[in-house]
Amino acid sequence: MHAGESRDAEGAIHPPLYAHSTFAFASTADLLDVVEGRKPGNLYTRYGLNPTIRAVEAKLADLEGGEQALAFSSGMAAEAATFLAHTRTGEHIVCLGDVYGGTFELLGANLPRVGITTTFLRADEVARLPETLTDRTRIVFFETPSNPTLEVFDIAALSAKARAAGALTVVDNTFATPVNQNPLRHGADLVIHSATKYLGGHSDLTAGALIGRADLLAPVAMWRKNLGQMIAPETASLLARSIRSLPVRVRAQNATAAAVASFLATHPRISRVHYPGLVTGTAKQIVDAQMRGSGGMLSAVLDATAEQTAAVVDRLHLFAIAPSLGGVESLITQPITTTHHGLDPDERAKRGIADSMIRLSIGLEDADDLIADLAQALDPA
Repeated sequence: MHAGESRDAEGAIHPPLYAHSTFAFASTADLLDVVEGRKPGNLYTRYGLNPTIRAVEAKLADLEGGEQALAFSSGMAAEAATFLAHTRTGEHIVCLGDVYGGTFELLGANLPRVGITTTFLRADEVARLPETLTDRTRIVFFETPSNPTLEVFDIAALSAKARAAGALTVVDNTFATPVNQNPLRHGADLVIHSATKYLGGHSDLTAGALIGRADLLAPVAMWRKNLGQMIAPETASLLARSIRSLPVRVRAQNATAAAVASFLATHPRISRVHYPGLVTGTAKQIVDAQMRGSGGMLSAVLDATAEQTAAVVDRLHLFAIAPSLGGVESLITQPITTTHHGLDPDERAKRGIADSMIRLSIGLEDADDLIADLAQALDPA
C-alpha cells in the first residue's frame, strides 16, 4: 500500500501522474548531478527518470523484496531486455518447463538470429539440468507455476544448481503473484512479471516488470532505454493504483479457484485438473515450501475432442473467451487456439498441452456462480 508513495506539495494522497517527457533544472550543476548519478531526480521519461515511473518501481521492488525494479511497456519487453543484457553472441540459456508461447518464440526464433541459443527442457527432464549447463550458460529461466500446465519448480534447488555453474536464475512469477510467492527469497536472482496480468488486474493496461539486485538491473536498464521499452507514465499510474488492491484481489481469487478446481476434479467429463492446490507428493512439498496460496489460474483436460471442447467453451456465460489472465473477470481459453497456437503440435503433445485442454483465469465472481456456469456447459440438456 505505502511503498513508493509520497505526498506532493498539494497533499495528494497518492503520487500524481506526471505526463511529462522531460524535466527542467534550476542550474547546469543540478542537471549534471542527476545525469551523472550523484543525486536521484527526474530528467527524461524514456530513461525512467519520471516521478510516476519511479514511484511504481519502488512499489514493485517492495512487493518482491528486491533491491530495485524496472518497469517496462510489456512483460515480453522485460524478458527481451533481460536476455539481451545478460547473454551475448555464442552464449546460452536454459529454459525449463512450459512457458508462454511468446517466450518460446523469443528464445527459439528471435535470439538465435543474434547467436544466443536456448536448450529447452520439459518438466520431466529437470534432472538433466546439471548436464545441460555449460561454461557458456548465462541464464536458467522458468515459470512457476507454468503456463498452461501449472507445473511447479523448486526455486531453491534450481537456483543453487544454476549458481554453481555461474548462471543467473530468472523466474517468471506472473501466475503466482508476489502475494503467493517471492522467488528472490528462495534464491532466484531476478523476477519477471507480465504486469498486464495480476499486477494490473483489471484488463486495462499492458506492462512488465523486472526486480532484483541493482547491479543486475543496471545493464538491463540500458537495453530498456535504447530499445524504447519504457512504460508510459499514464500506464505506471494505473499500475500503481491496481497494486494497492493486489492482496485483496489475489486472496479472493485463490479461494474461488480452489473451489472451481475441486469441482472440476470430480466431474466425469474432466480427465485431469492442473492446479497447485491439488498436487501431491514431491510437488506438494515444493508448493508448501515456497507458496502461500495456490493462485487463481488452473487448467483442465476434457475427455473430449478439440471441437467438443470448443463447444463447451462456447456454452459458457460468465467466462469470457479471451487470452490474457489475472483480471477481475473470469476468462477461459483453449491454449491450442491462443497462447500455444504457434507451438508445433508434436511439441504440445510432449508437454501435455492437449487439444482438449482449457485454461481458466478466475476472477472475482461468486464461486457458486462460476461452478454453475461450468456445470451447465459441461452437461448440456
